[in-house]
Amino acid sequence: MDAEKVLAKVPLFSEMERSDLQRLARVMVKRTYGPGELILKEGDQAVAFYVITSGRVEVVKGLESASPNVLNSLGPGEFFGEMALLEGYLRSASIRAVEDTECLVMSRWDFLAELRGRPNMAVQMLPVLSRRLREAEAQPTE
Repeated sequence: MDAEKVLAKVPLFSEMERSDLQRLARVMVKRTYGPGELILKEGDQAVAFYVITSGRVEVVKGLESASPNVLNSLGPGEFFGEMALLEGYLRSASIRAVEDTECLVMSRWDFLAELRGRPNMAVQMLPVLSRRLREAEAQPTE
């Protein structure tokens, strides 16, 4: 799968110029995971962003507890960990492969190095981040 095309479909990068997508695509690495393999662990430091190119994963809260809660299932073209690129907070959930899965992975360090070399990429992401914040604020509270 073409990493540049994959990135263009990720909302965080949707406003980026093609040349910037190409720069980011070059630092992505292919990783494979087997069924049941843990990709991310809740509570670990967030250090990378993942796009699923094949297979399926599940997002699980409290994986090591007596009653883990599966929050979501993700498949090809979907992504997780994008906020890790901007801040290194702890992971809020675990991600586990449910079948043979392949992901394209970008580390936070590689992403930040690209931003330092091309600060306009950050400017291109601002409208997307602003829109996401506005949408989150508009959600009704319980």
